Amino acid sequence: MNQQVKDLIQKLGEAIHESVSESDQISGVVREIREQGFDVLLMLEATIGLNEVEDEPETIDAETDADAASGPFTRNDLTFLKSLRISTEETERISAESAESTGEDAAPAA
Repeated sequence: MNQQVKDLIQKLGEAIHESVSESDQISGVVREIREQGFDVLLMLEATIGLNEVEDEPETIDAETDADAASGPFTRNDLTFLKSLRISTEETERISAESAESTGEDAAPAA
């Protein structure tokens, strides 16, 4: 990984931190928790994964085309959301398809 990519990852981490720090919604909820008599310690961990993009032929297979038409999330987005136990119609559909292909029962995401 070259230095420019490392610098960009650092900038991304700083941008995420700044977004959380300056969020009016987060500040409001923290204030409400404090009003209930609790102190708040908020620690977040961000995992940044990179996949090097290889040159691909200009033809798009049917699965990629269907995924693009089905919603705004990439497969990586859906995997990330699932790891956070965030369920969307797409993550549930992917889980069901995966279970069908492996012969398992698909359990609904929490």
